[in-house]
Amino acid sequence: MQTTFVMIKPDGVQRGLVADIIGRFETKGLRLVGLRQLTPPLEIAEAHYEVHNERPFYSGLIEFITSGPVVAMAWTGVARNIIGPTDGRTAAPGTIRGDFAMDIGHNVIHGSDGEDTASFELGLWFPDGLVDWTRDAEAQIYE
Repeated sequence: MQTTFVMIKPDGVQRGLVADIIGRFETKGLRLVGLRQLTPPLEIAEAHYEVHNERPFYSGLIEFITSGPVVAMAWTGVARNIIGPTDGRTAAPGTIRGDFAMDIGHNVIHGSDGEDTASFELGLWFPDGLVDWTRDAEAQIYE
């Protein structure tokens, strides 16, 4: 089963959406295997968004992501469909971005876009590894 890096961005933390967002993943049946709250140091932010370092929005993105606390998480299960597309204005109702985001820049949450990206991001944000546990009810969630 896939493990995905998910981050509630500073706007989501400031708006008090942390519990609602975590609840959506838990209710859907995903398993939380990593959790930490921190204000990202510049080194982690730059490494995380290095793929965008040539784009005009890069410096603003780094400034935003380091502006306050984020909640970094690792979820086992399929997370992308819960998050919704990047632009909150086009995200479907029922997704996190569709329900909470009104902008492409301040879109409340980040989720890895693939397995390779997830592997890199999980190693960056959780260098000491993840919690290995099994939920007894998983047999009731997955075939």
